Amino acid sequence: MGCFSCFDSKEDEKLNPHKDRDDSNRKQPHLTAPSNISRLSSDRLKTRSTNGSKREFLGLKDAPDVQIAAHTFTFRELAAATNNFRPESFIGEGGFGRVYKGQLPSGQVVAVKQLDRNGLQGNREFLVEVLMLSLLHHPNLVNLIGYCADGDQRLLVYEFMPLGSLEDHLHDLPPDKEPLDWNTRMKIASGAAKGLEHLHDKANPPVIYRDFKSSNILLKENFFPKLSDFGLAKLGPTGDKSHVSTRVMGTYGYCAPEYAMTGQLTVKSDVYSFGVVFLELITGRKAIDSTKPQGEQNLVAWARPLFNDRRKFAKLADPCLQGQFPMRGLYQALAVASMCIQEQAAGRPLIGDVVTALSYLANQSYDPGTVPGQIHRFGADSVDRRNKDDRVGRIFRNEDGAGGGSGRKWDVDGGSEKEDSPRETARMLNRDLDRERAVAEAKMWGENWRDKRRQNGQGSFDGGNE
Repeated sequence: MGCFSCFDSKEDEKLNPHKDRDDSNRKQPHLTAPSNISRLSSDRLKTRSTNGSKREFLGLKDAPDVQIAAHTFTFRELAAATNNFRPESFIGEGGFGRVYKGQLPSGQVVAVKQLDRNGLQGNREFLVEVLMLSLLHHPNLVNLIGYCADGDQRLLVYEFMPLGSLEDHLHDLPPDKEPLDWNTRMKIASGAAKGLEHLHDKANPPVIYRDFKSSNILLKENFFPKLSDFGLAKLGPTGDKSHVSTRVMGTYGYCAPEYAMTGQLTVKSDVYSFGVVFLELITGRKAIDSTKPQGEQNLVAWARPLFNDRRKFAKLADPCLQGQFPMRGLYQALAVASMCIQEQAAGRPLIGDVVTALSYLANQSYDPGTVPGQIHRFGADSVDRRNKDDRVGRIFRNEDGAGGGSGRKWDVDGGSEKEDSPRETARMLNRDLDRERAVAEAKMWGENWRDKRRQNGQGSFDGGNE
């Protein structure tokens, strides 16, 4: 990936396919913008200052051109697909507008998102969404099938995600709806992190999602997660730049503190938002919940003091889990979340390291039939499991060779830290995990010894005086 279009403010921010013909021999694919996309420089855009808009518009400055592969629909086609946008086709609503379920003539079921012209987003966000999803492809990013730009109509057509959003399965569940189990929660977190990793580490320049939240994680069959709604996405800093300065956008409760205060945006801003969503998965609580008592309305502010006392870790688990979770898995998940939501951006892990840790957690299948909070015994694959444990432990402890997918190490050691520091929490969690592993190994040794004694018919422990 290294391919984003260049916008010329002198042409009223049009996508200009004929600009810079001298660059036609580049290896990157060439963008030929459809005429209806070029016409998106509506009167609303024409009124904006051309000086400021060149930097702000989409954030796609000084980048090579690419071909937009998304299909172009007419408004009539999408009206027919959704039964003229009738209420029975309505499936949700967000900052962009209303979303309808539809069916194309081919039989493909799709989700059609119609821009609310009086809503929070507009042509700018529409263009970002079309371009970003035309250029970025990954199993954990939603697929854009096409778009419509007839007259003043702006619609986006996506693959249909039958299970809705993560938010639908975490909060305000109806009595007849089963809550997500622990294994599913870890798999959703792992998949969402992989989607974010693609934006940060694989796209060039990196893409900052800027609106990571539970309602923007859509779920396919088997709760396979995909990130959606790229209208607020920005290109990250390049060269020797440490951040991108922009107006503050996003959702309250998910925004990183440094971004909310200064408008300085980095990939670590997304990591903070991920940490909030991961806390939602662990606790079942909303990022902001005004129905909670004072002091519990902000999820991060409520959770941070509980990180301080390992005796309270179990209280952080979603009550809907009814104790059906592995205590060791809970400790490790809390360690990841606590580091992601650190106040200082520099202290947060890179998303590649988060993916390494969560891939491990997602692969540790928990059997709900075991005693709640019970530590699983090592079986025949004990050596392999211990090796994996050691790798995740090195990530938490910032030891050599454990930098994860990003090639960097987590800074969770070093320096004197206050007791309520997330770094101190990570060390405490890791110490407890080591202790539990030692206990599990001791139990395994004891059971092996008892089996051997029964086989040999011995009535006493011959090595008791060694």
